[in-house]
Amino acid sequence: MIKIAVVALLLIGVAVAVAIVMMRMPGRSFRGAPPALRPAQIALRDALRRDVEQLAVERNVIHPEAYARAADFIERSLRDAGCVTSRQTYTVDGVACANVIAELRGTSDEIVVVGAHYDSVDGSPGADDNASGVAALLALARAFAKTEPARTLRFVAFANEEPPYFRSQAMGSWQYARGCRERHETIAAMLCLEAIAYFSDAPRSQEYPALLEHVYPDRANFIAFASNVASRALLKRVVDAFRAHAKVPSEGGALPEDVPGVAWSDQWSFWQFGYEAVMVTDTALFRNANYHTEHDTPETLDYDRFALVVEGLEAVVGALSRA
Repeated sequence: MIKIAVVALLLIGVAVAVAIVMMRMPGRSFRGAPPALRPAQIALRDALRRDVEQLAVERNVIHPEAYARAADFIERSLRDAGCVTSRQTYTVDGVACANVIAELRGTSDEIVVVGAHYDSVDGSPGADDNASGVAALLALARAFAKTEPARTLRFVAFANEEPPYFRSQAMGSWQYARGCRERHETIAAMLCLEAIAYFSDAPRSQEYPALLEHVYPDRANFIAFASNVASRALLKRVVDAFRAHAKVPSEGGALPEDVPGVAWSDQWSFWQFGYEAVMVTDTALFRNANYHTEHDTPETLDYDRFALVVEGLEAVVGALSRA
């Protein structure tokens, strides 16, 4: 029994050591209390709050009218920012579903996709999951609408990420990624914005899949970047760009897709078609008790830190847009 215990401990040690290597990220994460917001950051914070509040009503195939209103709001917001928009439509369970797309043409054939799903799970207004991701998508589209990127930038609000369509061909992101592959498009990077506005400074407020608690901090005050192993080069570039500018702590990891949480959003669809993709997330159910409940409401979010995250993501998209 002693030998078995020793072997088990050694295996755990090896697993943790491998995890540390896979999660070693470039740059230096911000540490300490968030700084006071500057006027431009306050304006960004207030815009994020307004968009979350506008979107945070149950919106999915079960509630098609609210679903359609959400798509219309997203498209109108993108047009108001100066973007040219389009829709990719398809039918699921007799309901018309749409991916809402804004494209800023670049000078190269390479494309960067910034995506966030806009549906909510049945029974939840989905403020963090994923009105927060969509609000960030809209903020980033506004920031880049008047620029001339080298790589084409596409801002895409995806339908049907939530169950019962999760990790199926009914996902809007799966439909979109398949279309990209069929058109032989060069997707240089996909950035998935998935629940990014819930934070806590309380000790032991952050949970993890098994063993990862030995690698990452126990306070839910950071934003996370996650990818599969095949996307680790993109992950490192994303984290490096974020850390060079952001005033909020960050963590990152390239992990096998079967680790709980790693493949739980629209980046999964792009992986299925051979594209590199990274998820940005507050880790959702691993810290937010409101996840997938009626309590996932706008007032539960931390909009100051949310604004700092989006400001950091603006630097990431800027870096990715350069060929």
